[in-house]
Amino acid sequence: MLTRLGLEFRVVTAGFEEHTDGADPVAVVTANALGKVRAVAARAGVPAAGAILAADTEVVRDGVVLGKPPDAPAAARMLAMLAGRAHEVITGVAVIAAGCERTAHETTRVHMRPLSDAEIHWYVGTGEWRDRAGGYAIQGAGAALCARVEGDPSNVIGLPMALVAQLLADAGLWPVPAVPAV
Repeated sequence: MLTRLGLEFRVVTAGFEEHTDGADPVAVVTANALGKVRAVAARAGVPAAGAILAADTEVVRDGVVLGKPPDAPAAARMLAMLAGRAHEVITGVAVIAAGCERTAHETTRVHMRPLSDAEIHWYVGTGEWRDRAGGYAIQGAGAALCARVEGDPSNVIGLPMALVAQLLADAGLWPVPAVPAV
């Protein structure tokens, strides 16, 4: 997704343990994103002409952060809880650039269609639920589970691109100058 913005990047594992506890889901995802970006900055430093970007996405139903299912039965239970209902996908984004930290969040409402036990079993069998907030991935087979999305679909995938572009623009790092044609 970052490549589409013309950005060069490398992926660095933060080594930060995410937390899903807390009364305010926005505070949870923002704290997790900030924890990740700070962990990478502490280990690798902030590049002089670049930034460190981190994000954390959670699925929230009725104000409760669902987290990532630890196993297939938990994934099936999460999907059953979401089936036929709307929920929020909230992503916190943090950027550190030139000694300045910026955070923001995006909320998108997803309407999951009613699902039969067979459909849930099928989806869990794809394995796509692994390491996914709420136990599904809309960019893959999970697209068949969702009736509609209100808001930024890239947020549901895990990185709200308009928000990322704004944060990077605020830091003076985007848009990337075009390379002149030769």
